[in-house]
Amino acid sequence: MTPDVRPLVAGNWKMNGTRQSLGEIKAMAEGVLGPLSEQVDTLLCPPMTLLYVATALCTDSPLMVGAQDCHQKTCGAHTGDISAEMIADCFGTHVIVGHSERRTDHGETDHIVRDKACAAHEAELTAIICIGETENQRDAYETLDVLRRQLLGSVPEGATAENTVIAYEPVWAIGSGVTPTSEDVAVAHAFMRSELIRRFGEEGKMMRLLYGGSVKPDNAAKLMSIDNVDGALIGGASLKAEDFLAIYGVYEGLIAETL
Repeated sequence: MTPDVRPLVAGNWKMNGTRQSLGEIKAMAEGVLGPLSEQVDTLLCPPMTLLYVATALCTDSPLMVGAQDCHQKTCGAHTGDISAEMIADCFGTHVIVGHSERRTDHGETDHIVRDKACAAHEAELTAIICIGETENQRDAYETLDVLRRQLLGSVPEGATAENTVIAYEPVWAIGSGVTPTSEDVAVAHAFMRSELIRRFGEEGKMMRLLYGGSVKPDNAAKLMSIDNVDGALIGGASLKAEDFLAIYGVYEGLIAETL
């Protein structure tokens, strides 16, 4: 955790979820009601087919709703794409950009990710910019070089602590059930913090740094207690309200320890 930085617990449903999943969203929306929501933010990013209905279910809940990607243009002949303005029009508040699955499966470069983040900012959305190294890069001891390059190339000049969140997702850990050691996570997050402070000054001190990569209820407390880890971007464990709320709930103990 970072002093004075409000944690964020975010769920990325990826290409999962149909109308039958709306009960899980409703359970999450109701489950985050309570005193903890005054200290910890929550966000769910379902597929676009559920975005508008999800925002309606969360009208009276502190659970925010966002999207998993956006196009860098506001409109035009881009069949199948969704603009940041369309997300905002559905009352979404956030959008994930640069997830490793987009970088790998769709060939998205740092330049494209930066343009998408700019589009999100123009639509008054918060951009969750994902960065992280592959297994080959990790084995070659290139992790920090990769993080530096992706931060520089993917985060736009106009980024602030209000409109930008950075999510560190070691590619080799996503969906694998394997997580880096606490020391590895601490080193990566401390490095990202120093790079952001060097570039953005005070804003860099306050930008939220999320950890993603096989976050589960049984390892969340350990991961979330690491310095400069300001929350989690959760994949599979966010599909069930019980698991998502369990991860969110670890902050009750973590916050109590800091008092």
